Amino acid sequence: MDSPVNASLVAKKSTQTAVEPTSEVDETEDFRPMTAQEAQAWRASQPTLSVWKVVGVQLMLALVLALSASWIWGRSSIAFSLMYGAFAVVLPSALFARGMTSKLASANAVSAAMSFAVWQGVKMVLTVLLLALAPKVLNEVSWPALLVGLLLTMKVYWLALAWGKSRQATPQD
Repeated sequence: MDSPVNASLVAKKSTQTAVEPTSEVDETEDFRPMTAQEAQAWRASQPTLSVWKVVGVQLMLALVLALSASWIWGRSSIAFSLMYGAFAVVLPSALFARGMTSKLASANAVSAAMSFAVWQGVKMVLTVLLLALAPKVLNEVSWPALLVGLLLTMKVYWLALAWGKSRQATPQD
């Protein structure tokens, strides 16, 4: 004799095997490849943002943070810690940008994916290494200032994305 649990499992399995048309199938029937002109117009409408511009903005933010901290608190240890925290983001980002803009990284899709993974790993390891070396490099480390410099410099990515979208939204003559 079958238990009610077995009967419900059999009923579920039989309903799962039934094939019903989905909206995904209908959508793929309407797919039409773009023409060369349509693709070119689409590319022109998408915001482009250079990775080097992001690295440059990160570096400028690091300098502004260090100068502001030096002016506000008057302690060089806070300014150097802020700058070092920002440097722990800027240097790995610059290496990542260099690696991703190489010819090898853009040879094909597989090399681009592998290059991204490798350079992202290099970026993370270098950031952790720079943070671990902070007490040896700096005479006096202000960890809160170092972390503020690190976090604010990392947030430049979000600002750059927002800035790129807002610039694209405004009509250009």
